[in-house]
Amino acid sequence: MKNVLIAFTLLFSSFLVTAQKKSNDTKGTTITVTIPVPGHGGSLIAGLYNEETFMKAAPLQGQESDVNEGYASVTFTNVAPGTYAISLYHDKNGNKIMDFEPNGMPKEMYGVSNNPMSYGPPQWNEAKFEVGTEPIVMQIRL
Repeated sequence: MKNVLIAFTLLFSSFLVTAQKKSNDTKGTTITVTIPVPGHGGSLIAGLYNEETFMKAAPLQGQESDVNEGYASVTFTNVAPGTYAISLYHDKNGNKIMDFEPNGMPKEMYGVSNNPMSYGPPQWNEAKFEVGTEPIVMQIRL
């Protein structure tokens, strides 16, 4: 359980490091994600990953969005064709890290692409999706 806590902490705290990075490359497509967020306040922090970085390293792109009227939306731009996954969490208290209970369970709601219903950390095979040349619009549940 301690390893799960460490992995989640590293993963979600790394969102902030890349949240402001923007690509100057104009090639690729966009991925727009809408997220229904129970409650109000805080922000939604999201990361776009490939297989090598998913749950292991900083995201390829990071985004942050305010939660307004129970929804948040983020858009990843200039995404090259390939296989990706998105992981996100509701930073309700605004401290820019995912908070955990003493037993290692997340205090803040999180979700991943494809909305798998699994116990334990999200798995790449459940969260991955293909990106081509057309824009993608998806919804991720927390």
